[in-house]
Order: sequence, then structure tokens, then C-alpha cells
Amino acid sequence: MKALILSIFILLIFPRLTVGRAGMIHAVEDPLVVPNNKFGIHIIDENDLEDARKLVNSTGGDWGYTTIVIREDERDAARWQNVFDKMREMHLIPIVRLATIQQVDSWQKPSLENTGDWVRFLNSLNWVIKNRYIIVGNEPNHAKEWGGAINPKEYAEYLKKVSEDLKLASPDFFILPAGFDASAPNSRETMNEEVFIQRMLEAQPLIFNYIDGWTSHSYPNPGFSGSELASGKGSLLTFDWELSYLKSLGIEKKLPVFITETGWVHSMDGEIQKLISPQSLGSKFKTAFELPWSDQRIAAITPFILSYKAEPFSPFSWIKKDGGLYDFYYDVQNLPKIKGEPVQINSGQILTSAIAPIVDAGTYFHVLLTLENTGQIIWLPEEISLVAGDGNEIAIDQFMSAEIKPGERGIGLLRGLAPNLPGSYSGRVRLASRGQPISPEFEFQIKTVQVLTADEALVNMFTNIRDSIRAKVGSIWYNLTH
Repeated sequence: MKALILSIFILLIFPRLTVGRAGMIHAVEDPLVVPNNKFGIHIIDENDLEDARKLVNSTGGDWGYTTIVIREDERDAARWQNVFDKMREMHLIPIVRLATIQQVDSWQKPSLENTGDWVRFLNSLNWVIKNRYIIVGNEPNHAKEWGGAINPKEYAEYLKKVSEDLKLASPDFFILPAGFDASAPNSRETMNEEVFIQRMLEAQPLIFNYIDGWTSHSYPNPGFSGSELASGKGSLLTFDWELSYLKSLGIEKKLPVFITETGWVHSMDGEIQKLISPQSLGSKFKTAFELPWSDQRIAAITPFILSYKAEPFSPFSWIKKDGGLYDFYYDVQNLPKIKGEPVQINSGQILTSAIAPIVDAGTYFHVLLTLENTGQIIWLPEEISLVAGDGNEIAIDQFMSAEIKPGERGIGLLRGLAPNLPGSYSGRVRLASRGQPISPEFEFQIKTVQVLTADEALVNMFTNIRDSIRAKVGSIWYNLTH
């Protein structure tokens, strides 16, 4: 009964949201229904953003993806807001994987009691686009990724708790489960992916109500060296096998696919024998993007990893130890891409106005406005305008503003045309982007006076002098006769 009452309350307060069978709020945007540049790359820190941009937003592409990991001991809001602001300027969409702290032999197991720390941190950031992509953990079918002991039940509970808490903070969080090692066998250190998913469902039968997409580690195995034309589990088409397996379990939910890890190991220009040369990887990636990864269910592909100069991941790196780029970086850079158009929040407000107290009727006047960008889009001068609000009594002639970034304030200059008749008038305006209102209505007042010609002013002056003399003479006469 409490859950039903809560669901009704949510629907009344947020009528445009939908509530699933388990009471989850779903208000994320489907990345597959808008133009989407699926090209992406996995990076380890923000120093690689420029090389990532040049790779994924090349050859006609825009708004590619970048997967990046944030550990519990890295939750510095100022640092990550700066990273997000850079990604906004570079048109890179962040996919954030949540991680704990690395111990000697494994990653620390996350705690259900500490999910609030993630919520406060993640919700404090101004995200790049409306969808806030979050991956909850990494390959939990490996013991080393879960405190040294595999536990599907605990992972399912953690995934549900993180999803619930984040969705309550903002329905824009787009929740993705951890990617699995699809090639892992049942052993002391690993668990078969099918078995792991089955046990998750046994512990939390409605767990798929708490995710918005599917994360896949579609590596070309065996040995990260398999054929780009192979299919099934353990290939570039692992995601297809995973979705088919989920369907066999009765999961019919549409899940956009995010391949956040994939790619081949290479010889590092002969440094490691028996591995494929980096010069040969360009054709493999070309085939991968043209064939298996052309699947319309895929939202993003972020191969692992752009730059890693130490063991054990240096053979995956797209950048050499000396900072140079391997040939296959350029090969993928030159592949044709599309201009993505992800949904972004565009909002702002007009805070204050400065205007002369009196304006001549029928003349132009200026109003200085203080503006605040409260959304996610960088306001360019040519894209921001003013539109008249309800009951506006003043003609808007021109509007100019400087570039204003999200979270910042700036100045706008309005030129208006005052009414021809003297009196008090209300100006009611809204900020607009490409003609669409993006702010609440703002009201300012002007008072107009009649403009006199030179002759009228002269006559008015003499009339005032005459009236003043008459008043003084009358006063003197009154005093003499009383």
C-alpha cells in the first residue's frame, strides 16, 4: 500500500514520468531515436580528452562518447565539474563507471550503506547532456572485482540500491549494469556469465526494471586476438549473444547497448612477440564498425583503451609510450561518422534589469539584463534571443548578449521602442533559444513622457513663467487686501 501511495504521489508531482512495475521512475532519453554518433573511446583520465575528441568527432562526426572511471577516493566535485565542462566544449558524452578502491589483490567490495555518497557527488555535477550515463561496477563475475569473492546476489542488491537512490535524486540518471567477462568459465576466481545473471534474477527477479540499457564487453577472444568476423559469445558480437540470452530468460525490455570495452591486443611495434602488429588493426576496426557494430541496437562503442603506458594494459593502448599515435588510431579517425544530436537541457533566467527611470515616448531605449545559464548548453550570441511574454506592452527591437556557459552569469542588452503616449508600461520577456522559450517570464517597468518640439518647449517655458508671475502677484495682492 505504501508503494502504491508513493507511485500515485510521484505521478501527481511528475506527470510526464512513467513508473514501472517495481515503482522505478523512467524519464531517460532513448539515445537511439535521435541522430547518434556511436564512435567512442575508453580513457583513464582527463588528460586524454583532446586526443579522444580528435578520434571520435572526426570525419563528419560530432558528440562521440567517452567512458571514464571514477573511484570512491576521486569524488572531487570541482575536479569533475571541470572535466565535464571540458567535455561539453569538446562535444564528448561521458559514460561514467563507478569504482571503489583498489586493494592489493582485488577491488574493495562496495557497501549498500555508502550509496548516498555517490548520489550526493554525482547529483552535484552539471552533466554534459540530459542522460547521465552511469555504469554500476565492473565484471562482477570476477572475484577480484568484488572484494575477492563472487556474489551475484550482493551485486544485484547493490545495482538495485544505486539505481533507486540515483533515480530518486534525478530521473535523468541512465543506469547501466556492469559489463561481464563473457569468456570467463566457472572457477574459483570467475563465474560463467549465464550462471551469474541467473543468480542475479533469483535474488532480484525485477532487477531489469532498474536498468535503462545494457553494458557489453564484446572482446574478440580468445586472447583478445580473435577474428573480427567471428560471432557468438566471446566475439565482437558478444552483445548480440547476451541480448538473445536475456530474451531466453523472458527479458523483453528494449535495452540500448553500450559496448564500453572491446579491442585487440597488439605487439606494440614488435615489443611483444606473437601478437598482431598495430599496423594490421586498422582493417580489423574498419570491418568491426562496418559489420558487427553497425547493429542499430548499439548506442556507443568505446574500445579499451586510448592511452595506457604500463603493464598489463599497454598492449591495448592506441597511443605509444612515447606519446605517438599508432596507425590504427588514424585509421579509425578517418572512418565516416555522423553528427550526433543528444538531448540537452536548455534553461536560464533573467535576474535583474537596469533602465533609465524616464523614457521619451515613441523613442528607442535600452535595458541592461543580468542573465544566468542554468542548463547544459553553451549559449552562443547568435542562438539566444528574447520573446515577448503575456501582456507585454513594449516592442522588442534588438537583443544582444555575450557567450554564457552553463552555471555562469552574463549581460544582455535589450533595445526597445517605447509607446507613443506618455504613461507607465510593463515589459514582459523570456529568454529563447532558436525561438523556443527557455526561461520564466521577467517583467520590467518604464515610464514615458511626451517629447516636445523646440517651439512647444519655448511656449511651455513662457507659460510656466507667466503662471509663476501671476501666482506671485496674486499672493502679494491677497496680503495687501487682508
